[in-house]
Amino acid sequence: MAVIQLKTSVPGPKSKALAARRDSAVPRGLSHATPVYVARAQDAWLEDVDGNRFLDFAGGIGCINTGHRNAAVLSAIESQLKNFLHTCAQVTPYEEYVRVAERMNRITPGNFAKKTILLNTGAEAVENAVKIARAHTGRAGVIAFEDAFHGRTMLSLALTSKTHPYKAGFAPFPSEIYRIPYGYCYRCSYSLKYPSCDVYCARHLEDTFKRVVASEDVAAVIAEPVLGEGGFVAPPPEFFRIITEICHKHGVLFIADEVQSGFGRTGKMFACEHYGVEPDLIVTAKSLGGGLPLAAVTGRAEIMDAPGPGGLGGTFAGNPLSCAAANAVIDILEKDNLLARANEIGQRFSARAKTWQSQFNLIGEVRGLGAMQALELVKSRDTREPAPEETKKITQYCYEHGLITITAGSYGNVIRVLVPLVITDEQMDEALGILEQAFASVTGLRTPVAEMAAN
Repeated sequence: MAVIQLKTSVPGPKSKALAARRDSAVPRGLSHATPVYVARAQDAWLEDVDGNRFLDFAGGIGCINTGHRNAAVLSAIESQLKNFLHTCAQVTPYEEYVRVAERMNRITPGNFAKKTILLNTGAEAVENAVKIARAHTGRAGVIAFEDAFHGRTMLSLALTSKTHPYKAGFAPFPSEIYRIPYGYCYRCSYSLKYPSCDVYCARHLEDTFKRVVASEDVAAVIAEPVLGEGGFVAPPPEFFRIITEICHKHGVLFIADEVQSGFGRTGKMFACEHYGVEPDLIVTAKSLGGGLPLAAVTGRAEIMDAPGPGGLGGTFAGNPLSCAAANAVIDILEKDNLLARANEIGQRFSARAKTWQSQFNLIGEVRGLGAMQALELVKSRDTREPAPEETKKITQYCYEHGLITITAGSYGNVIRVLVPLVITDEQMDEALGILEQAFASVTGLRTPVAEMAAN
């Protein structure tokens, strides 16, 4: 049975009425990818206030790997609700917080003693990771990458690369932040080709220490193992091994930002496992909380203990309900084989998308790890000129026909897949059919799926 059911045109009248109220009550800086106002959600689908049902390829921007309203997550939250909502872990601690920390210490990469602090958001966790790194090393500098996204607070914005809409008009930013190219082979900063390049972009870090900032002034290098907002770019297999070797040679910490790529999204619990690296600090959030706000910094015990008592914390950090949800999420990922499912989803998407690539010149590259998949759209495969307007048309066609998608990339020309890992094969095929129709509509080229939809 098809999930997608449209009872009105999109947006429907109730969504339009809410949009009018929103315009007068909410600042324009809080943008939204679709004009759809949600009333219900379950597993991999959403229903709006007009009764239209959509498949969800956005997943709350990667927060719902275990699905909307997962039964085990709801049960854990309800159980915690019967006891207490909030006491503040810094005043009267509770077991759920400790249990999440213990489990994060166990499941994150690295066979060494670890400790974990819980926070509210990915940006907050990034800021705390930098604080911890500076406290441990006694150094101030942090090196981030081009096309990186680390959050919207002032320090995390300084680490973020994309200017519009994130950074424009908000300067000045905190100092001692430096930037180097990422391993983005499709748009190589040095116009080289992998593998003959010998992963020059990673080896360039050594040159950075000679020409830009002295290694003894750098506390950490922070990187997303797979770029999130930057376009779901997975660098060459050697990239992070080279980066971490150079870091450790100079006493510089390596921080992995797994806010979007963690908790099974790439087919492993954490994306850095694909590269065989063990971060000194790992930052997590989004799907950790199963739909509730929760983030964490996990790292080597001696590094995590660098700040003194009271140096870390937050009033709502490690909220009891979020901790209960997180423990359920970890149970689900460990018991329900969702890592294997992520790989199945990725293979299903990639196989279909590569057939589209042969049909539609608009698709420049199909890429990703596990279920963290993306399409980069270009006006010309020869010049690789980004196609942001066409990308917007694709996403609009999708939501108008029952599929919620979101974009990414420094040029706004990447369609990213963040579907809940509980989606069925039938639902996945239904969603991919809509996406194929969108490409056919925007390019004017017909495919068998598009012909069937038209008839």
